[in-house]
Amino acid sequence: QVQVVESGGGLGQTGGSLRLSCEVSGSSNIGAMAWYRQAPGNQRDWVATITSGGASAYADSVKGRFAISRKDFFLTAMNLQMNDLKLEDTAVYYCKAVVRGGGGRQLEYWGQGTQVTISS
Repeated sequence: QVQVVESGGGLGQTGGSLRLSCEVSGSSNIGAMAWYRQAPGNQRDWVATITSGGASAYADSVKGRFAISRKDFFLTAMNLQMNDLKLEDTAVYYCKAVVRGGGGRQLEYWGQGTQVTISS
């Protein structure tokens, strides 16, 4: 059974930094991992992605401020370094793992989310 667990959320200040982590258990056949976030009353928005091949991509709203990185070769763990935090970064942050299944399928697994609250 694949499980995705986020950690590292909490309180931060504008201009400061926080680091989120995500770990996947139950599979090492990870094609990509991604961060999403959802502020109250808003839809869940994509933040960043890292692939097993090492490519990364960012939403315009966080480009240049956030950095996604892998913690191991099999991409079963990753970090999201968040710098120059803004009030609008306040949200619940969710980790998603894309697992390669049989027959070319890609299966998505989500974590429960971790709250990030930024104050001035």
